[in-house]
Amino acid sequence: MNRTVNILHREQVFKRFVFRIDELKLQHERFDGTMSAEITRLVLNRGDSVAMLLHDPAKNDLLLCEQFRAPTLDKDTGWLLELPAGVVEDGEDPEECARREAVEETGFSPRKLERIACVYLSPGGSSERIFVYYAEVALSDQIGAGGGLVEEGEDIGLIRMPVEEAIAKARAGEIQDAKTLIGIQWLELRGLK
Repeated sequence: MNRTVNILHREQVFKRFVFRIDELKLQHERFDGTMSAEITRLVLNRGDSVAMLLHDPAKNDLLLCEQFRAPTLDKDTGWLLELPAGVVEDGEDPEECARREAVEETGFSPRKLERIACVYLSPGGSSERIFVYYAEVALSDQIGAGGGLVEEGEDIGLIRMPVEEAIAKARAGEIQDAKTLIGIQWLELRGLK
């Protein structure tokens, strides 16, 4: 699958907060071996992110977050049920970010992290990858209040949900967040229901 790509021009056309948009003019090798005509593509660069499927095996519950997501407002209520997640800072290890974000958002310090997947969320326009992890937690692992960081405008509700209920909600289409569906389906495939 390694084919030739010639980037003819790259220009940053937007930068604000964690978002940067680059305009690329490029050619790429086609399946027949010839080079494509010059094409222009916009790429949203926002860095990578992490998500954690936090599972309390003693109670067979998941720790999920409910929070307001402005981009969903035009098509839904704006509120999503999702895995705790966050943005990987420059130079930060994704596992360390996962541990930090779990405490910030849920108050729980995850035990050993197991990587479920690393996926592109929308590769047609964004370079963002998300590292999805599984970790066990127990009531004794709560070391903070959670709820997110006020200075980042976060107001996160912690939802403790039985695994079977989360699987049922995923099957019924009530969970619309991709990383959360990946985590719940992974858990179901592992037989941890």
